[in-house]
Amino acid sequence: MTSALSTRPTRLSRLVLVPTVLACAALLAACGGGDGDKKPATQVAAKVNSGEISVHQVNQVLQRQPGLKPEQVQAVSRRVLDGLVDQELAIQQATEQKLDRDPRVVSAIEAAKRDIIARAYADKIAESVSAPTPEEVKAYYDSKPELFSKRRIYALQEFNIEANAEQKAALQSKIPGLRNGEELASALKNAGIRFGARAVTQAPENIPMGALAELAKIGEGQWLVKAGPAGLSAVFVAGAKPAPVTEEAAKKAIEQFLLTDRKRKLVSDSIKKLRESAKIEYVGTFANAAPVPAEAASAAAEVTPTVAPTAPASDALDAATLQKGLGLK
Repeated sequence: MTSALSTRPTRLSRLVLVPTVLACAALLAACGGGDGDKKPATQVAAKVNSGEISVHQVNQVLQRQPGLKPEQVQAVSRRVLDGLVDQELAIQQATEQKLDRDPRVVSAIEAAKRDIIARAYADKIAESVSAPTPEEVKAYYDSKPELFSKRRIYALQEFNIEANAEQKAALQSKIPGLRNGEELASALKNAGIRFGARAVTQAPENIPMGALAELAKIGEGQWLVKAGPAGLSAVFVAGAKPAPVTEEAAKKAIEQFLLTDRKRKLVSDSIKKLRESAKIEYVGTFANAAPVPAEAASAAAEVTPTVAPTAPASDALDAATLQKGLGLK
């Protein structure tokens, strides 16, 4: 049931600042010469033919390396610089071949520029968001037992079944009585019904909140069946291993999630107000297209709040892993 147990949440990328890393990188770059040979912070890191790569460019890439430790900076900085050298060589060749004037390239550059400026505005708006309080963190933890205190790792057998209305009705009555996925596969084959199937182990962070809430209510050996326009999605719970996460272990990840979610909502509300006060006119074929209801657009932007341990042997949480699971990074 890939469609029922997968999600594609929308997101607004944010720059992750790493002050300590940047300071170390700048320090490493400044240590190239003796006391009498101090260079400015914008010194050149490498010369490539007639071009140059600055320390600032290296630092910009380091900013996008979450979790980088100070002792890793020197090695990572060199790898980053080597990558920038390769990039510069490619750019020089592209420029020589006038690829920078290609309409597709110009269009892509303009699109990237618009995205960067829009994200800068969003980041500026989000600066006013306050961090969640300990009480808010606890309230969130308590409100999502399926993610924390009663968290389970699911062994699932998923089926995507092609079926007409009559077949769907029959299968919805039949499937709950089957003992396992093998019985369903056999029944579908005998009936000549096309289907796709897979066995998968899923943690809560990989399951949409709606499906997770339903899975949390059923036990091993039971089915979750959903009808769709083209057929059915069916999931058999072959196993559900308890894997609780303590409040203390989840604290930092929850704080980061709540903060990020607040920023997303604030930016969304800000854009909504701008829309209300702006003069917007759709033209051509878009003029006759049905508008997307605000409620539907808002629901599409919702993320699935989930938490996962960094490793099976530990109940510590990794905020970066959490945010990736949430689709917020």
